[in-house]
Formats: sequence, structure tokens, C-alpha cells
Amino acid sequence: MSQKQMKEDFVRNLNGTTVLEITQSLCLPAPCVLCRGLLIILLQHFGSSFTWRAQFFLDFVVLIVPLVATFTILSSHLLLEQLTVTILGAVLAYQIYHRRTCYARVPVPKIVEKFLKINLESEYIPAVTCFRVINSVLTAIAILAVDFPLFPRRFAKTELYGTGTMDLGVGGFLFGSAMVCSEVKSKSTMEGPRFSPVTKSLHSVWPLVFIGIGRLVVIKYIGYQEHVTEYGVHWNFFFTFAIVKLVTSLLLIIFPLNKSWIVAISIIVVYQLALDFTPLKQFILHGTDGSGTRVGLLNANREGIISTLGYLAIYMAGVQTGSYLFKNRSHIKDWIKVLCCLLLTAITLFVCLYIIQRNLEAVSRRMANLAFCVWIVATSLIFLSSLIMCDIILSFAKFLFKGALVPCSWKLIPSPATMKKHSESPGPEAERKADSLCLITAINRNQLFFFLLSNVTTGLVNLMVDTLHSGTLRTFCLLHLYMLTNCFITFVLYVQGRARKFR
Repeated sequence: MSQKQMKEDFVRNLNGTTVLEITQSLCLPAPCVLCRGLLIILLQHFGSSFTWRAQFFLDFVVLIVPLVATFTILSSHLLLEQLTVTILGAVLAYQIYHRRTCYARVPVPKIVEKFLKINLESEYIPAVTCFRVINSVLTAIAILAVDFPLFPRRFAKTELYGTGTMDLGVGGFLFGSAMVCSEVKSKSTMEGPRFSPVTKSLHSVWPLVFIGIGRLVVIKYIGYQEHVTEYGVHWNFFFTFAIVKLVTSLLLIIFPLNKSWIVAISIIVVYQLALDFTPLKQFILHGTDGSGTRVGLLNANREGIISTLGYLAIYMAGVQTGSYLFKNRSHIKDWIKVLCCLLLTAITLFVCLYIIQRNLEAVSRRMANLAFCVWIVATSLIFLSSLIMCDIILSFAKFLFKGALVPCSWKLIPSPATMKKHSESPGPEAERKADSLCLITAINRNQLFFFLLSNVTTGLVNLMVDTLHSGTLRTFCLLHLYMLTNCFITFVLYVQGRARKFR
């Protein structure tokens, strides 16, 4: 058996893990982001200044290293890892409260009361940025780690039914992109010419089509291993993303932005009915002749082409979420209401997921069916909620310190009554300088480049290393070196002003 065949078999016929374990693994990044912010505040309090090298090192150690451990040596100890990070966060929070420079003699209820009246000012929502960046980082880690025995097979992509951690990658990416799409940012698709969004989408999808074709040519030319049942013989993620973006632009000309959820539900319900009451499901699984044929363009790429309907529903759900999040909200208490709303929606969707799996059909990434779409949206909302919660806690920590400056976090605007205590708040120039030294912002501004770089370095490692027979230490070191390379190159490009933001 060839090396290529062995690697393809290594990632086939897997059934994933439980929804609970995947949700639990996604609860780790938020405390890591919080610990990073609290550490920065404390270090600033002790007079430390951050060069770009120091900031990169801090971000990499606190944000990237724990996620690599989650997919490798600590995959069987997720609860212990989360407990450790949470305790560290609690210790840092206590130290900040104990050393606070504002409201030192004010009782806790009064401090909280004043904090809830604080205004926020930010060009973006930090939780949304972190959501998109962490999803990209987790995807980058997983696409290489999956080729090593150290990576748990239950986290890999499932073959037909089931939930694997890697199954979240594409759905989470589309959901995150939808939250910041041009239609959401402009608040209305009716601004400017009626078909302006479609023109913009056509302009933005061409790079995706070219990249998709380039990836196809390279993969076929070098004989790289493929998981054919993921998208098909010729299809790949870039083609799916291009079609979803284009179709969404057309739909949002017809339907109001705030009715995107109705469009999402309509698409996925009709698609599920087609799976249940027409030969569509049999075609996806077995082809036109029932024997799994790959003859003909449609047969060869049936999974990728037809599953686009499910991903379209996920994207529309992301558009609805983004339109809700980017409403004008000026107080922390408003965001606490948002947090409660997102959590309630996520819990409702998880209940729906349980009912669907019990009575209709299990989650299937291959078909992107109703259960899959509900699972992706519910998990994304839980993940997003955890990040918003940590943003609120971090904002409270900043509230207790004069001049606290944390990259990729909310900027606080004190009320007139508290202006004196916060008179040393950093100005816009200081905020911009801090963001220029931030790994989160760097990846956010170079998302497409980061994803492509990760794919290229993954291919290089697979071509140069026998991943199937690599031991624990070698795997752990290679994954860290791989992520260090990807993050450092992206970070340096951003610092040098060569960002290429792509939504």
C-alpha cells in the first residue's frame, strides 16, 4: 500500500465524538483570551512596556500553545486544562482587583453599578474578531495534526454521520465571515445601487475561484492525499465559499437583512425535505447508479455541490447574528442582555438538535443536513457567548485601572461622573499602536493569507515527514514549529503594513 493510500485511510471511516465534548473543548479559548488581557494589564501596572517581539511571544504562549495541547497531549484531559486556565484567570483577576488604581475604597456593589453605566467605543466587536481568528487557528492546527497518531481520531472529520471537532471548521468559518459581511457592515442592502452588493460579491469571489482552481491543479499534480467524500474529486472549500457569497448577495437584495433567519430556516427545511422524500440522499451517498460512481462532473463532486445548500443556510444564520450584534449599543448592561439572548438561543437550538437527532436524522457533515446546520449555529453561538462574557470581565478589569491598554478589546468611555478617575485613559493613537502589536488583529487582517499559508506548510510537512510514524515528542515539536512559522510570518506582514483583509 502506498504512503498516499495509507494517509487517506488514516482519516477515513471515523464517527467523531459527542456534542458535549466538542462544546467543552470550545470553552477553552475564551479563558485564554481573558488571561492574556489580564496579564497585559498587570504587566503594564508593574511598568512593563511591550515591544512587538514581547507581544508576539505573550500572544503565542497564552493563545496558541494551549490550543495545540488541546488537540494533542491534553486531549484526554480537557476538563483539567480548562480548570487550570480558569484558576489562573481567577488569580489574575483577584490581583487586579487587589491592586486597582480606581475605586480603591469603594464597595463592590457601587463599583459594579458605576461599571454598568460605562459607555463603549469600538470600530468592531472584539468577540467577533476573536471568534473568527480562533476558528482559523484551530483549523490550522487541526489540518496538520490530524495526520499524526497523537491527534485523537474522535476529533477528526466524520465519514457519514457524527460530530467531530474538525467538522466545525468550514461551518464556523462561514458563520464568522457572515457576521462581518459587507451587507451587515452597511446595515442595509438598499444603500447605493440595488445590485451593488452583487457586483461587490462578484469582485470578491474571483480570488476564491482562482485559488480553488490553483489548489485543485497542485493537489492533482503532486498526487497529494485527499478525502474524496468531503467535497468530491474536484470540488473544495473555496468553490463552496464563492457560491455561498454570491447567492447570499442575491438573496439579500430580495429579503430584508433582519429576516435572514427566515431565509436560513426556509432553505434548510426545504433541503431536508428533499433529502427525506426524494432520491437526493441516495444520490449524495451512492451516485446516480447506486454504486458510488464518480463518473461525470456532478457525480464526481456531488457532496461538495449539494452540501452548498446547507452551508448557505449557515451563512444566512451568521448574517442574522451579525445584524443583531452590530446594532448601536453604548453600555455594558446592553451587552449583558445580548449575552443572555445568545445563550438562550443556543440552548434552544441544542434542544432542537436533540429532538432532530432522535426523531429525524443525525448530524452529517457530508450532506450538511438540518441537524448539521443546527449544530454548527448552536455551537457557534455558545463559542461567541463565551468570548463576549470574557470581554465583559476584561472590560471590568480595565475599568479598575487608569490607562489600561489591551489590544483587541473594548475601549471604555467613562461617564462625566467618573471622568476624573479615568483621566489617564489612553488616546486613539495609543490604541492604534497597541493593535499594531497584536497577534489577534494580525491574523484577522490577513485571514485568507493565514489560511493559505497553513495549507502550504501543512503540505510541505506531509511531503517531508513520515507523519504516520511520528512519536509524541516529535509531533508536539513539529506542530509548535508549524504554528510558530505561520503566526510569525502573518504577524510580521501585519506589522510591516502588508495586511490583506478578506471577509
